[in-house]
Amino acid sequence: MSETIERHEFGAEVGRLLDLVVHALYSDREIFLRELVANAADAMDRRRFEALTSAASALPPDAKVRIAPDKEARTLTVSDAGIGMTKEDLAANLGTIARSGTRAFSQTLESAKAEDRPSLIGQFGVGFYSAFMVADRVTVTSRRAGSDEAWTWASEGQGNYTLEPATRAEPGTDIVLHLKEDADEYLEPYRLDHLVRKWADFITVPIAIAHDGKDESANQGTALWRKPKSEVSDEQYEEFYRSIGMNFDKPWATLHWRAEGQLEFSALLFVPGSKPFQALDNDRQSKVRLHVRRMFITDEAELLPPWLRFVQGVVDTEDLPLNVSREMLQSTPALARIRRAVTGRVVSELATRAKDADGYQAFWENFGPVLKEGIYEDFERRGEIAPLLRFRSSAVEGWTSLPDYVSRMKDGQEAIYYLVADDAEALKSSPQLEGFRARGLEVLLLSDHVDAFWPDQLGTFDGKPLRSITKGGLDLSKFAVAGEQAEALEGIDAFVAAVKTALGAEVADVRTTDRLVDSAVVLSAGTGGPDLQMQRLMRRAGRAGAGQPVLEINPRHPLIRALAAAPESEVPQAAGTLLDLARIQDGDSPRDPAAFARTVAAALATARGA
Repeated sequence: MSETIERHEFGAEVGRLLDLVVHALYSDREIFLRELVANAADAMDRRRFEALTSAASALPPDAKVRIAPDKEARTLTVSDAGIGMTKEDLAANLGTIARSGTRAFSQTLESAKAEDRPSLIGQFGVGFYSAFMVADRVTVTSRRAGSDEAWTWASEGQGNYTLEPATRAEPGTDIVLHLKEDADEYLEPYRLDHLVRKWADFITVPIAIAHDGKDESANQGTALWRKPKSEVSDEQYEEFYRSIGMNFDKPWATLHWRAEGQLEFSALLFVPGSKPFQALDNDRQSKVRLHVRRMFITDEAELLPPWLRFVQGVVDTEDLPLNVSREMLQSTPALARIRRAVTGRVVSELATRAKDADGYQAFWENFGPVLKEGIYEDFERRGEIAPLLRFRSSAVEGWTSLPDYVSRMKDGQEAIYYLVADDAEALKSSPQLEGFRARGLEVLLLSDHVDAFWPDQLGTFDGKPLRSITKGGLDLSKFAVAGEQAEALEGIDAFVAAVKTALGAEVADVRTTDRLVDSAVVLSAGTGGPDLQMQRLMRRAGRAGAGQPVLEINPRHPLIRALAAAPESEVPQAAGTLLDLARIQDGDSPRDPAAFARTVAAALATARGA
């Protein structure tokens, strides 16, 4: 083994981030102890789990997290008997900061208000580095369970760190903080005891604070989820919520119950009050923690379906063996029953809270797009999920639901109409809505990335089919149009036929329509295929089968009347321009932007007499 100290430089961006952590995250510094203790407890849980299959990883009977202040040396040491780290682990885990995105973190940190900066620690996964808020040097000595080698990682928070061989009698990790001059409070045992009880009282791993030569217990070690609800305060719930998810907001909903009978488990779940920093699309698996008789087993048991992955918390059961492997979990009948029960309880809670429109709005704006995924992923629960969905509408302000839409349907209206596009604001002025507005027909406006997929899977709601208004074949003739419209120009059929010939394979068809009022043209999809938004998505993905759109023409529009009366030789250019106009209205680009610009410029020049 080489005795040479290895010096490693952080990358330029990482070095800048570390400087921000050290110098900008200043207020409410006590959070550092929670981060270090939580990491130590997790390391011991991992060692305990590994010991189920490897005797070399067995935890000592007196294993604990030990916090030792040394006033003379001005150091604070946090020690554990956990799984430990190899040299490679130290470099990977401590030499890389904010794997969730160093650039995004540093930019957010620089722009955040001073009082908001501490909350960014947990959101961006840089908890260990909060130690530099109170220390000007940190050393980490660790020995991996099952290995005889120990290594020390050290850094002064100046953009570099060192690695060197070390000795440690037993597996585990020692983190030594060389405290700054203004951090004397963290050398006082009574202050440390207060912080542990505030931030880590629920942790089942024993936590002790060294005081006057003795180790004094600092946490009750009671699993909060095992307590009766009547014995848990709102403050305790919030502290636990912040600990398990590294959150700093308040939970929007707290679900705490115990199931008894054929299936026994305790559950403490939270719906966050704000979106997480990391997009929920990055990892679609639920991270609810599975415990067996209080022992942490895994957070990869997928206790909730992907469309409820925003829910955080713990499920603790008596009905699984302690030595269950993660592979066995997927085929364990008891776990399948727990999944169904927990999912049902969460959906029931959402249904209850949805009755409070104002309170539910906050949840929907945070997690609505994720919940919509359940419509096309979970056939069994579609009927329960559908009433929980919320939408913008062409007829009412704010959010509305499918039951509310059905209650407002006009006499004789047989379908629930909706329109999907990428831009929520553009939807409100879409020409696709003209005929529906003129007839007093409400249209739901959908702009989330999942909205192109789920309506066809739901199919119907309350016996009413869901219909995209961009699909052809919608008959609105039974509904009168408010106000008078000019009569259609005679001979329009010949103009339509000429436009269809001019466009050829660029469109599936050209036809007149009665669903336009102010616009000359609009695109639609065929009656049997995907709607326009799905066609666009398929084309962007390079998938075959997207098909071509239908060009619908408003025979009452002055432009169409003028073009129909123009010489037949002008039809080919006019046909292309009409198609480009329709594409632009739907948020697409003209087929040839440069040629379209020249055509518009020429038309303007002619109109001005140039």
